[in-house]
Amino acid sequence: MPITKSAKKALRQTKKRTQINRRIKAAVKQIIRQFKKKPTRKNLSRVYSVVDKAAKKHIFHKNKAARIKSRLSRLVSQTKSSSKATKRQ
Repeated sequence: MPITKSAKKALRQTKKRTQINRRIKAAVKQIIRQFKKKPTRKNLSRVYSVVDKAAKKHIFHKNKAARIKSRLSRLVSQTKSSSKATKRQ
């Protein structure tokens, strides 16, 4: 347990920030799950928005956000190419 006044305040701040960060990370995970079930351009833009906001708030590093967006954008292009391949056959 913190003893000094400043340490007590720091603990309160840390708890509050941790709670906010967890909430945002959970929102990112949830929207990614939704996107993987139905990968469309509209859902991809929603994912981009949430991931960019998380990176802006320093919850994710900007390179991690870029990596997530890159991997998910591949799913959209794969579903388009696979749907074209099934139509040709």
